[in-house]
Amino acid sequence: MSSKTQWPIYVVAVLLVILFMYPLWILIVYVIQPAALTFSKIYPSPIPLSFTLYNITNSLKEVDLSGPLLRSLEVAFMVGAIAVGLGIPAGYGLSKLTSRISNKLILFLFIINMMPGLVIAIPISEYFLHANLDNTVFGVAFAQELVVLPLSVFILLSGFRSLPADLEHQARVDGASLRSTFGRVLIPLVRVPILVAFLLAWMTSWDEFTYAVIIAPIVPTKSTFPVTLYNYVSRNLPIESATFAIIATLPVIVLAIFLQKYLKGQYLSGGLVG
Repeated sequence: MSSKTQWPIYVVAVLLVILFMYPLWILIVYVIQPAALTFSKIYPSPIPLSFTLYNITNSLKEVDLSGPLLRSLEVAFMVGAIAVGLGIPAGYGLSKLTSRISNKLILFLFIINMMPGLVIAIPISEYFLHANLDNTVFGVAFAQELVVLPLSVFILLSGFRSLPADLEHQARVDGASLRSTFGRVLIPLVRVPILVAFLLAWMTSWDEFTYAVIIAPIVPTKSTFPVTLYNYVSRNLPIESATFAIIATLPVIVLAIFLQKYLKGQYLSGGLVG
C-alpha cells in the first residue's frame, strides 16, 4: 500500500488520538489555571491562559489522600496477584482441551462481564457481609476478580497456545517431572503474557468503582481512591475532583506506556482458535 493511499488511515488515527486525549487535556487545563478562568466561566478556553499550582497544593493540603491511595494500591496488587495465580493454571488447563470446548468455557467466563456490575455486586455483598469481608482489602479485591479474571485467563490461554505443541512432551521425555516442566520450561516462556495479564488486572482494579463502593463504605480514610474521588465530586468540589482525577490517571498512563510494547497480537487473539 503506497503512502498516498495510506493518508486516510493516518487522518483517522490522528482524529481518534485527539478524541481520546481531549478530555484529559481539558482536565489538565482546569487544574493548572485559576478557577476564575475555568469554573467561573460559562465557556472556558481550552487553551491555557495562565498557570498556577495553587489548585494542586490547596487540594493536597485540605485532603489527606494517603489512606485511599494506599488502599487502592493494596487492592490493585492483590487483584493482579490473584488474577495471575488463578489464571496460570486455568489457562494451562484450557490449553489442553480441544478448541471447541475451551472456546465455550472462555465465552462462559466472559458472560459475567456482559452483565451490569450492580446486578452481580448487590447479591454478592450479602455473602461478603456474612463472611466479614465487607470493608476489607481482600473483600474488594476478591469482588473485582469477577471483572479481571476472565480476561486474565484469556490472555494466559493465548500464551500457552502460542508454545510449540511438542515442547512439554520433549521435556518429559528428557526426564523432567510435570512440576519441573511447568516451572522451568513453560512459565519462563509465557512470562510476557503473565506480565500483560497482571498489568491489565492492576489497571482495571485501579479505577474500578462499582464493586469497591458496595463492598467498602464511602469513607475517605477507608475507601479506595475512585470511591474517594466520587465522594468529592458528589460534594460539589470540582477543583479537588479534577486534581484527584489527574493523580489517579498518572499511574495508568505510565503503565500504558510500559505495557504497549508487550501487547502482541497472539496474546490477545490466540485465546480463541479453531
